[in-house]
Amino acid sequence: MRTKTLKKNKINIVTLGCSKNTYDSEILMGQLQANGKNVAHEEDDGNIVVINTCGFIDNAKQESIDTILNFVDKKQQGEVDKVFVTGCLSERYKPDLEKEIPDVDQYFGTRELPKLLKALRADYKKELVGERLMTTPQHYAYMKISEGCDRPCSFCAIPLMRGGHKSTPIEDLVTEAQKLAAKGVRELILIAQDLTYYGLDIYKKRALADLLKELVKVEGIEWIRLHYLFPAGFPEDVLDVIREEPKVCNYIDIPLQHISDPVLKSMRRGTTMAKTNRILDLMREKVPGMAIRTTLITGYPGETEEDFQTLKQWVQDMRFERLGCFTYSHEENTHAYNLEDDVPEEVKQARAEEIMAVQQIISEELNAEKVGQTFRVLIDRKEGNFFVGRTEFDSPDVDNEVLIDADYLKAGDFYNVKIESATDYDLYGVVVD
Repeated sequence: MRTKTLKKNKINIVTLGCSKNTYDSEILMGQLQANGKNVAHEEDDGNIVVINTCGFIDNAKQESIDTILNFVDKKQQGEVDKVFVTGCLSERYKPDLEKEIPDVDQYFGTRELPKLLKALRADYKKELVGERLMTTPQHYAYMKISEGCDRPCSFCAIPLMRGGHKSTPIEDLVTEAQKLAAKGVRELILIAQDLTYYGLDIYKKRALADLLKELVKVEGIEWIRLHYLFPAGFPEDVLDVIREEPKVCNYIDIPLQHISDPVLKSMRRGTTMAKTNRILDLMREKVPGMAIRTTLITGYPGETEEDFQTLKQWVQDMRFERLGCFTYSHEENTHAYNLEDDVPEEVKQARAEEIMAVQQIISEELNAEKVGQTFRVLIDRKEGNFFVGRTEFDSPDVDNEVLIDADYLKAGDFYNVKIESATDYDLYGVVVD
């Protein structure tokens, strides 16, 4: 039988899912540290475990459940003392989880940080605006500018897990950016369920451009990157800021999901092929050389072969700089769950692979055009014989990388790099003056 020890509790935070969860874990860790707690991120020796779960699609849900079961098993074996679960899966399925996995000490939703802290014998400190323990490399950080989503997309469960849209005031975000810059952060990656909705609730207008104009004034921040902009109602003044402000990267992540009008209508995306093409043309016209990242879904209910061929041809025509493709996941309590999930799984997968095969060729051709050119590159890390960095056209973890053969480069510093060769998703270069 295990005996009690006098060792100090160590809280291990385990993060699953997207960058928004990473941000939430960092805020939680910052609060715990301010309460004098011993806290770590994804280390093996914590006797108290907090799992920040994802509940977005089937694969993510399964990973979250497997992780919970793993730590429950460790609890039963006496390797950990307590297991707490928070995040999207817990928000969405709390009653089911409590019934099916009762050995978890407590479950918390996405908006119950003060309650979670109380369970960990800590107090929520409202004065800690922008304070957090970073889990990313020191030189870049995610910054969540709003929570929740008011969009009615038929396939998406995020409003069920994150609630309605709520913007963070500009002054609070500027304070947070200043604190991050003081810690050595050079790149801010702005995230939200929908950046384009920013400000509508508190300023009664779309205020992303206003926010950017304030953030570029923060000393030490050299790149500001935009992730997750909804196409319907896109605030065109943002493009003017991207073009005019050197600190704002010529990069936009705009998840378009599909292009066939019947599918877009069923998805409740509030746009059409013509409107989508117009905003993409405007982006490239106002910001020449911009890298546009998008994500697509194949196998949505009712997607015909004709719909798919329309999508495939459009991908070939648009030549996106960055693109990801996912298969449709039939999520309960979403509007699309009322539709028949009628595209076989193997067809969904085959269609996604076809799209990515098309994109691989496009990416290789676009990268080949960069050979001989010189780009400003931010170094992320060393891997094997190469230092690995990114241009302003690349976000960490999801986009292309620049591999540089050099004796020594410093992570978090910028270098001018001449591209000597290219593959489909990597560039190879040397530092030049």
